[in-house]
Amino acid sequence: MDAAHDPGPAPAPASGPASDVAEILDGIGPRLRALRRDRGLTLEALAADTGISLSTLSRLESGKRRPTLDLLIPLARAHRVALDQLVAAPATGDPRVHLRPRRGRRGSVLVPLTQYPGRVQVFKQVLAHREPKLVTHAGYEWLYVLAGTLRLVLGTREYTLRPGEIAEFDTAEPHWFGPAGKEAVEILHLFGPRGDQAVVRTGPPTATT
Repeated sequence: MDAAHDPGPAPAPASGPASDVAEILDGIGPRLRALRRDRGLTLEALAADTGISLSTLSRLESGKRRPTLDLLIPLARAHRVALDQLVAAPATGDPRVHLRPRRGRRGSVLVPLTQYPGRVQVFKQVLAHREPKLVTHAGYEWLYVLAGTLRLVLGTREYTLRPGEIAEFDTAEPHWFGPAGKEAVEILHLFGPRGDQAVVRTGPPTATT
């Protein structure tokens, strides 16, 4: 090839804010697919859970549909992950874990402590007073009381837990938990979305005579 027809070196990839946004958007589809498969969900089950059509979910995962907030918010709720776990910006090299509290009604606070989609998720919660409302869903939960008094309702049974006490239960059973009185209660909350349960490897030492 002579110099007149030599195209020269290939142009460098574009950089800057626009390319960063494109990179983020391109990564959302594969991230959604991996998260769904890691949880063992079909597109049909996710469509039923979110109200988003099967074709829209498929196009989102394949990158053929541009993700928008009205689609990502119900998906984040269905997967029980923070929205920024679906819309992950390019890595900055900062190894620190940045806790981002979510504030709810009447002063409740939820602080996600882990970022492992599809695995056991850990939260620190401050629960403000609220009226009981039993719910059911797939999964398994552990509650450990840090401060205050927790009221736990499981079907027709009711328990009162104080600091240092723990409860675990299958979330397919109707349940509710919150402060036992007017004061807030602080807990550690572990949730296994696929019914994962803790495996106890050690126990108290055996007494000797």
